Amino acid sequence: MKRQVVCPHCGKSYSSYKNPTPTADVVIYSPDRGVVIISRANEPVGYALPGGFIEEGECAETAAVREMREETGLDVELTGLLGVYSRPDRDPRQHTLTVAFTGRPRNPEALCAGDDAAHAAYYPLDALPQPLVFDHAQILADFRAMLAGERTLVGIQPSFDAVAGAAGACGEGTHS
Repeated sequence: MKRQVVCPHCGKSYSSYKNPTPTADVVIYSPDRGVVIISRANEPVGYALPGGFIEEGECAETAAVREMREETGLDVELTGLLGVYSRPDRDPRQHTLTVAFTGRPRNPEALCAGDDAAHAAYYPLDALPQPLVFDHAQILADFRAMLAGERTLVGIQPSFDAVAGAAGACGEGTHS
């Protein structure tokens, strides 16, 4: 939302924007172990998919892989884009927009809580802990629909794999 603001120092008018803050979440799934759920150490307290804020200059895919390492200790291979979730009330702290990916752990035994997570564990999809915060119950319902063949995933941008290890890199000229 654009609004005009007057600088208190010089008195000049300028445009200010209040936009949703971008985040990235990942449904980390291992068929024999389940889905990774964290217990949040910070408000809002509850259970959640691992994820976090996309930093300036960072693409969503890089943020997703970075956040998984920080919160779960897992090296995650992104397998697809589940969806974009942008309901204004999805996060009680502020309006956020999340890019929700699916992924599989390359090192499933390395799961451990880190960063904003007080605890991290695998849970069967039919026995998830409660309460799930944000709109993560909806994201997980969409993931179940995908597993049942009622929904499809969108592919990850092709150049991402080539630069996945480069912090903040997305590939030159792949998007605007």
